[in-house]
Amino acid sequence: MKRAVPMKRLFAALVLAPLSGCSIAAVDYGKVRHADYVADPRCTAQPGASVDGEALPYFFATSRLPDCRTDDITLLRHRGDKIRYGHFAAPREVEVGKKKKLRTPMAFQESGDWWKALQAETDKRQGRVLLYVHGYRETFETTSKDAAQIARMTGFVGPVIEYSWPSQGEVLSYAVDETNMYHDVRNFRDFLKTLAERPWVKEIVIVSHSLGARLVIPAISYVDRTSSSADSSNISNVILASPDIDRETFERDIEEEVLAARRVAVGRRITLYVSHADKALAASRALHGYPRLGSPYCFDPFEAADLKAKGLPVRCYATAISGLTVIDTTDVSRGTTGHSNFLRSAVACRDFVDVVAGKRTRPERAPTHLAHVFRLLPDPADPKPDDAAICNRLPEVETP
Repeated sequence: MKRAVPMKRLFAALVLAPLSGCSIAAVDYGKVRHADYVADPRCTAQPGASVDGEALPYFFATSRLPDCRTDDITLLRHRGDKIRYGHFAAPREVEVGKKKKLRTPMAFQESGDWWKALQAETDKRQGRVLLYVHGYRETFETTSKDAAQIARMTGFVGPVIEYSWPSQGEVLSYAVDETNMYHDVRNFRDFLKTLAERPWVKEIVIVSHSLGARLVIPAISYVDRTSSSADSSNISNVILASPDIDRETFERDIEEEVLAARRVAVGRRITLYVSHADKALAASRALHGYPRLGSPYCFDPFEAADLKAKGLPVRCYATAISGLTVIDTTDVSRGTTGHSNFLRSAVACRDFVDVVAGKRTRPERAPTHLAHVFRLLPDPADPKPDDAAICNRLPEVETP
């Protein structure tokens, strides 16, 4: 989530409206035939067409419908007719009327050329690739802004790929986003399989946010089952930030494939960033009925009572599983919803940077009574850090 939203409005949007039977933000086809959006030849990249890799340094794959009717191509909230590939740069501010809005410089590239360009960049960088998958209430602009921030903040040595599915970018469209996310499962899993099977890809760092975890985990499991690479060992470092996925379902299924002993033995690990202050996941829990993986809410009142009796924080985490590390960001939470601490909190950003780099332990993490769970605490020497500077975050601008 990006723009500040009053919690009462968010709760009403995600919980009260659907429960009362009210309609919330149904999908509108619009007044333009979808085929007309893509009729311009620029929507169908030709083999051999050049793309300025220096001006557009990042890669994207998307299932969004593009609008190629104007000078600036935009990616819409509608489902596309196919997966498209291209390059982009960090969004820039433009004046529209009297308002500042974000526009993402981008260009499509024919799929074969895109994979060749990705290989050329990967070969220069020791075979590492970072893949970012966004969550609920995102546009192509907000996702591109986050992907570019991740690239700047981490200094990642290798190509950064954004996978953008047709989230509506609206508070009232959670159910639509959920529907489109499930609709996109096949698209994303096939893309990830193709990426993982490229022999020049030595390591894939996957970062997902919020609802994106529900794309990422099944896709990794699919690749594990079907990939020609028997151990899928290049999918090694998986980071789930504020994952909006059922905690019990994750615990039940994760050891079957994704964190099976043979996967962990060749280096695979998952890092969770969770927060008890995450209001978005509290609303999701109220809507779905069960705790989300990204929130240490105690569903079991007896477990909560036991923790309280022992003088421990009343926080319940995912069960200990080999290869799983949980980072609790509650005490350093930032933003109105506390849903994007890995991009907004200086302490969380520093930890995230190290995890992307492959570090498995950090002295700054505070241990808990659970060996796989650590807390991030404010730094006494720097109680009010410059979050934006440390996280390399740009000012908020209205999106289209």
